[in-house]
Amino acid sequence: MSSKITTVLFDLDGTLVDSIELIVSAAMNAFASRAGPSPSEAQIRNTIGRPLPTTFGPWLVDDNDLPFLIAKYREYQLEHHDRMTCAYDGIATAVSELHSSGCRMGIVTSKVGFMAQRALDHCDLAHYMQCLVASDSTAKHKPEPDPVLLALEKLGSTADETIYVGDSPYDMQAARAAGVHALGVTWGAFTADTLREAGADSVIEQPSALTPYVTALNSRIVSLS
Repeated sequence: MSSKITTVLFDLDGTLVDSIELIVSAAMNAFASRAGPSPSEAQIRNTIGRPLPTTFGPWLVDDNDLPFLIAKYREYQLEHHDRMTCAYDGIATAVSELHSSGCRMGIVTSKVGFMAQRALDHCDLAHYMQCLVASDSTAKHKPEPDPVLLALEKLGSTADETIYVGDSPYDMQAARAAGVHALGVTWGAFTADTLREAGADSVIEQPSALTPYVTALNSRIVSLS
């Protein structure tokens, strides 16, 4: 990376907003609503960061199963969303600091668009974000690079001036495939080791480290130029 960081893209669930238990509970509730094979809680957690059709795919029993499961998932999600969704401590400050520094910011999430917007509005983060790329924005999803590349296009940014911040290995793989800096965070669903194995350039452990990380990275870039 030889360009100064001007753009920060974020995953949503597990990165900006604490919604992991909502995701797991909604999925487990959906599978409990019908007879048939069901994933364990651990298996659901391991797929956080993927679109619902991918998450549910291995346990489908027929062509009607996926729309049924998604409907049940949404029913639970909508009922409990606001109670079980909040910004992680320190995220509002970190995002505000990046905004004040002049960074362009956007969301690249595997969540469906209208629910991603609801989470951003509920957590008072929407006004900082200049684009939202969701699971219904592209044909291919993380770990493919397509969602990240679309966000770059929307923001008018280049890969070498962009960081993608996420908590899942799929985030790190998508970032690397798109040629952007991959920054993992450990307050979501996955461990630092998992993120590094997936290609994270670096990993941070708390939201307060985000702005100093970007500042330090830009300082190194300037010193080498």
